[in-house]
Amino acid sequence: MDAEAAVTDPREALDADDTGDDSAEGDDTAAFDRARAARSGEKSLDATQLYLNEIGFSPLLTADEEKHFARLALKGDEAARCRMIESNLRLVVKISRRYINRGLTLLDLIEEGNLGLIRAVEKFDPERGFRFSTYATWWIRQTIERGIMNQTRTIRLPIHVVKELNVYLRAARELTQKLDHEPTAEEIAQMLDRPAGDVKRMLGLNERVTSIDVPVSADS
Repeated sequence: MDAEAAVTDPREALDADDTGDDSAEGDDTAAFDRARAARSGEKSLDATQLYLNEIGFSPLLTADEEKHFARLALKGDEAARCRMIESNLRLVVKISRRYINRGLTLLDLIEEGNLGLIRAVEKFDPERGFRFSTYATWWIRQTIERGIMNQTRTIRLPIHVVKELNVYLRAARELTQKLDHEPTAEEIAQMLDRPAGDVKRMLGLNERVTSIDVPVSADS
């Protein structure tokens, strides 16, 4: 089974059985719609709870284990890659909960966050000397925020602005790994030799809008 698909689309694997009868008699369409929505809501809650219960059995890694599996993952070891992902699924849930009521369900937020977790596993350098969770948090937040913006976007950025924004985002990723914390606008500005005000303005755009043509977090 494809490891990435297994963790990035929990709804497919955890789809609860719907034992309700979707047929309705009579002309009371409103009542039918309400009943169907209620069943759908219960089903979604059941799937979310099942997912949360299942990942609770994934053991966390010690610092030494984390380095061991991260090194193997960088060499292409699929089992090590899966272990890194599975051991950090609870981190995705923790971060996802901060974005509830922003336009996506918790399960959708988790799905977006899992994409960021996978990317973090692929990019993490264990020789930097800090924990994986610090590095992964940035990636998880970025993919969740991008997912929310793609769902609710009302403003489009010109392509040249998106490209400029990507410069700041790439710098932020590099500094996150180097400094062992999420960089401030001033630290990014110093790295790029640009005014801190410009950095704050561009990062502010990243929190509110996305381009219809180029994903904000794309490495372009």
